[in-house]
This record gives sequence, C-alpha cells and structure tokens, in this order.
Amino acid sequence: MDKKILFNPLGDDSLIQRKIIKGNSTNIFNLNNVKYQWANHLYRNMMGNFWIPEKIDLTQDKNDYNNLTFDEREAYNGILSFLIFLDSIQTNNIPNISDYITAPEVNLILSIQTFQEAIHSQSYQYIIESILPKEIRNSIYDKWRDDKILFERNRYIAEIYQNFIENQSDENFAKTIIADYLLEAIYFYNGFNFFYLLASRNRMMGTSDIIRLINRDELSHVIIFQQLLKEIRNENPNFFKDEIIYEWEEVFDIVKKHGIRNGELTAIAPNTSTSLLMGACASVNPTFSKFYIEKNQKGAVPRVVKYLKEKNWFYQEFKNIEPETYIKIMSKIGKWTTQGVSMELIFDLNKNIRAKNIYDAFLTAWKEGCKSVYYIRTIQKNTNKINEKEECESCSG
Repeated sequence: MDKKILFNPLGDDSLIQRKIIKGNSTNIFNLNNVKYQWANHLYRNMMGNFWIPEKIDLTQDKNDYNNLTFDEREAYNGILSFLIFLDSIQTNNIPNISDYITAPEVNLILSIQTFQEAIHSQSYQYIIESILPKEIRNSIYDKWRDDKILFERNRYIAEIYQNFIENQSDENFAKTIIADYLLEAIYFYNGFNFFYLLASRNRMMGTSDIIRLINRDELSHVIIFQQLLKEIRNENPNFFKDEIIYEWEEVFDIVKKHGIRNGELTAIAPNTSTSLLMGACASVNPTFSKFYIEKNQKGAVPRVVKYLKEKNWFYQEFKNIEPETYIKIMSKIGKWTTQGVSMELIFDLNKNIRAKNIYDAFLTAWKEGCKSVYYIRTIQKNTNKINEKEECESCSG
C-alpha cells in the first residue's frame, strides 16, 4: 500500500474521483469542496470541544485519594497507566493512518484527533502531578509494562499497529483501522467507567470531570473510525476480508469469558450529540420534533429530520408522546440492560401540567420497574420550545 503523494500538482480534486484511500487528490484543504459531509460536521464539532485540563480543580481529589482503600488506589493507578499508554500510542499512530488517507477533509479531522490525544496525555500528567505522592509518580508511566494483565491488553492492539509500520500491506492497514475502532470504542471506555464509579460515591470528582471531557472527545474518534470502515468498504468491497474479521473472535471470546463493565451497556448509542452528527435518533427515543432549533454554546442550529418530505407520516414526535406511555416502553427495554437506560421525561406546560402529573409519572416509573429517570424537561407555555438546560460534559455525548 503506497503513501499518498504530498506534492501532487497533477492530482484530481473533483468529488466524483475522491476516495478515502488509494485516491489522487492534491491534498488541498477546501472546506467548500467536501465529499464526506460527516467529516465536515465532525471537524466543526471537534473544534468547538477545545478544553484545558489545568482549569479543573483537583484539590479535593488529593484528599480523596488518601481515603481510598488500597485496592481502589491500585485500580486508580493501574487504569491511569492503561489510559496513558492508549493515548500515547494513538498520538503516535494516527499520523501513520493519515499518511494513507487521500481525502483532505478526513486528514483534517485526524489532525485534530492527534491534537486531542496529546491533550489527554497532558491531562493524565496533570492528574498524576496534582494527586499522587511524589515517590510513586514515575512508576505510573511504567506500570503497563510491569503489570501482566495491562501489558497483554496493550500488546494486542500495539502489535497490530507495529505490524503495519513494518509492512504497509492492504491487509495490515485493514487490521489497523479495525484495531483503532475497537480501541476507541471498547478499550477507552473500560478505563473511564472506574472513575465514574468513584464519582458516583462523591470520590475523585475532579478526576471524573477530566475523564468526562476526554470521553466527549473519544466519542468523536469512535465516529471517525466507524465512518472510515463504512466508506472504505463501500469504495473497496473486498478490502476487509472475512479472515481479518474472524481474527477478532479472540476479542469476542475474551468478552464472553470475562464480560465487560456494566457501563458499556448503560446507554444505548448513539446519544444526543452523536446522533445529530450521524443523522439518527438518540438512543431508543423517537426524534424530539420534525423540525426544531437546537441551542448550545456555539449558537442556534436548525434541525430537520431526514426524509421529512418523503416520509412525513413516519415520524412520531417525542414531544407528543405521553410520559406514561414512554415510561411503560422504557421499563420493558430496561430489563435487557445491566444498569439503566438514559431516559428523560418531557412535560408540555401548554397542557395544564401540575406537580401531581410529575409525581404520578415518577410513581408509574417506580411501579413499572424503571431503573432511572435521567432528565425532566418542560416545553414552555405558548411556545414549541423545550426548556433550556446546561448539559454536563458526559451527557453531551
């Protein structure tokens, strides 16, 4: 497999000839001439997600760390080491992938991903320097080598990356793209969930806030490789051979044997922001409205459901579904998830809603066996607008 030509004056930038790999573009970034619109949307979303780890106060976390049990501290240190390795290897590996991508709009978001992975490494350094005792700080960076379980987990992905560096074949590139997707979609989340469990007990809240910001970035990275897999397969139907897919049965066997953390099954993807990027509904919920204005820190964005003209009859709007009906549906779905599903209730104040209606809804949720009610939202009187709320970083994914 050949790298793209960096200086390519004879390249063809027409959209009809553009390909994810094995194309022939000039490498010029022209955001007015984009074939892969999902990359353009991701670019703007990722640019809006800039953050600085040092702005999060970790003072209380230092006290909390001293009050953790021995096993909790060992898990905290080990998972930090695990995540440090993952972000470090991704920071180094993404440019290797980008060298073979021939769609400039995709190269652009891979550059932002590389930057974000570097910010994540900076975040772990900030956590270590702010919280951990001086005498063990350096050992965290080597713990992934000394701990047999951590080493084996990291080796599995890292060797796939290294194999492609040593032999740039189509097969090794295909394996690397799949490995990138699994690293972003499974490996990172296994690490994140431990910090969320601590935060659920009001421990290490500053660390959890940093992890939520990292988590938000990683959601974008999952979409990148999900889309890359789909586009490459569409353009090169025989690129991902069956035997490559079957090799990942080792991963599936590990999951069957050891399971995955409950957090992997808590909220059915895609969630709110991710679903908007993908043009899908959020989780198992219907679309909120056929047309509405989404307001966030970046301004107001009009949202229209796909195929509205052709299939207007198809859409049942979430805002018009009675809370009791929604609760009964979600109680059935919740039985098949290990924790709860991120569910929200919407009350239309134009329908003379009283406090008793909200109380009755909660009582119904309890009787039906719902495990959680995540949000309560209201539609303002004399409008079709949903009451604004400030999203927490982890929920914005």
